[in-house]
Amino acid sequence: MDPKEQIEALTAELEHHSYLYYVLDAPEMPDYEYDQKLRRLEELEAQYPQYASPLSPTKRVGGAPLSQFEKVTHAVPLESLQDLFSYEEVEDFDAHLRESAPETVYTVEPKVDGLSVALEYRDGSFVRGATRGDGLVGEDVTENLKTIRSIPLRLENAPERLIVRGEVFMPKAVFHALNEAREERGEALFANPRNAAAGSLRQLDPKIAAARQLDILVFNLQLCEGRTFETHSETLDYLRQLRFKVIPYRLCASAREAETWIADIGEHRDRYSFDIDGAVLKVNDLAARQRLGSTAKFPRWAAAFKYPPEVKETVVRDIVVQVGRTGVLTPKAVVAPVRLAGTTVTNATLHNQDFISEKDIRIGDTVKIRKAGEIIPEILEVDKSLRPADATPYFLPETCPVCGAPVVRDEDGAALRCTGAECPAQLSRNLAHFVSRDAMDIDGLGSAIVEQLIAAGLVRTPADLYCLEREKVEALDRMGRQSTDNLLRAIEKSKENDLSRLLYAFGIRQVGAKAAKTLAQHFGSLEALQAATEEELTAVPDIGGITAENLVRWFAQEQAQDLIARLKAAGVNMQSLEQPVGDSFAGMTFVLTGALTRFTRDQAAHEIEARGGKASSSVSKKTTYVVAGENAGSKLKKANDLGIPVLTEAEFAAML
Repeated sequence: MDPKEQIEALTAELEHHSYLYYVLDAPEMPDYEYDQKLRRLEELEAQYPQYASPLSPTKRVGGAPLSQFEKVTHAVPLESLQDLFSYEEVEDFDAHLRESAPETVYTVEPKVDGLSVALEYRDGSFVRGATRGDGLVGEDVTENLKTIRSIPLRLENAPERLIVRGEVFMPKAVFHALNEAREERGEALFANPRNAAAGSLRQLDPKIAAARQLDILVFNLQLCEGRTFETHSETLDYLRQLRFKVIPYRLCASAREAETWIADIGEHRDRYSFDIDGAVLKVNDLAARQRLGSTAKFPRWAAAFKYPPEVKETVVRDIVVQVGRTGVLTPKAVVAPVRLAGTTVTNATLHNQDFISEKDIRIGDTVKIRKAGEIIPEILEVDKSLRPADATPYFLPETCPVCGAPVVRDEDGAALRCTGAECPAQLSRNLAHFVSRDAMDIDGLGSAIVEQLIAAGLVRTPADLYCLEREKVEALDRMGRQSTDNLLRAIEKSKENDLSRLLYAFGIRQVGAKAAKTLAQHFGSLEALQAATEEELTAVPDIGGITAENLVRWFAQEQAQDLIARLKAAGVNMQSLEQPVGDSFAGMTFVLTGALTRFTRDQAAHEIEARGGKASSSVSKKTTYVVAGENAGSKLKKANDLGIPVLTEAEFAAML
């Protein structure tokens, strides 16, 4: 088989198994085998690019980043729907329709809470995808849509031109996993799956969209050249035959029957992998739709039933505090089980101490509860008339419930955070930070190995890394002799790092890599830094009062002292090896731009800081010099506009 035939055969095979996995949820090929075939296809396409298709399965991981989204005028408007809020309104809607279409049959579909898009195909190939926008004009998000594996990139036996409408969503399981990962990294959480899906689809870098594992359900045939249909249900069945992932629907001959299925969707919303924000009622007969037409705002033949926020009463049986991977204490109410929005609720978020105090929530209280955004149960209010006589105000603990370390309030918010250097709840994140490139830079110790070490009980604090036994490490999954040797050598090498790296690795709040370097050079040793008072710390350039307070508090902890003692016993360096060259750049701020040939950016910044200067990332009136390498861009222009002196790389080297 020649290369072209191999590429075509592999492409067809992978497309088929992708359809089975992502659309039918009925995989037949093991993931490992699929990945191996995909890798083989990548190799063939790299070797014979003339045969590679722009719609190849290998393009699902995302292409080159975009600079902006182009505007798209929709060939068929993407209309919005009128809302119905009660069954009485459903019956009024039905009665009005039957005046013009007495034999009306409806389709009832779950209303996916996502982002509406139009997908366009020419001769069976996916050529463009656009967001709804205002219904007439949207944005071209084709490259991001290609990363959604349930969207077919080519269709068999398709019309010359086809446009379908669907709803892009983030599956609930993916949403929760994404937020857990963001919490671990200390990033802001997405409020709900819809926001997460919308933010993901509008990423200029398709690789980010690909990593978000979005999905789609197609719910309407917008345009189909060369074919006619009599009913909406017929079009959905046709789209399913073309291998689209299609919205589930029910046919209902009356308003009462439609109400039954609307209620069923609302009561059993937990059976869907996606979030819903209602149910959609549509006239099934396409000719009747044409006669009914549309208003200036929406079609007369369809409506969206919006479920009222379900509120129920329950009793707060207890308040428990969880410690997240970033050390934040999160209070949670344990409530008497209550059925809410399709699931049985036994817990409700209490957010933080401010939330508890504002609503005066106490153990034993009868409360009104609902699901915020249909996802997270939360307490709306307390019925104080039913409060037990012995109920007392609740306050979060002053020490971590996991490790006993002091708890402090974030200076920039309402969160309380554990300060424990060896807190088990934060172990995974602390270790990942400790071994990262700007910290101890232990090559080969990625998150998967860190998790294995923790699960095997080999590491309980960062100091345990320096006491690992070869045999136990080698016994871990995918850790052979060579990998173990490489890892242990990297750990041993990290003992020689400068004090600044160790100080940054501790993860003390507001002590970043730059502050760690400043402190290490100023005090010379960890021992001297430990002994420093807040006054002595704030006397150091760029060290403010909050940072000084965080340092003193952290070093005073018993856990921190134990960690330092164990690291010292293991032979980890605690001295500054990078003494300042002088203070010739004191008070100066440099901005580096363009490609440098004699230095890397980090090296140049190090030379500046070693002489008492600052390396900044942005040009302002306070900038002393801009160092411009090759192909310098907007920063050079801004420097010229502001009259900031510009140095060539040679002039900068001469200054050094």
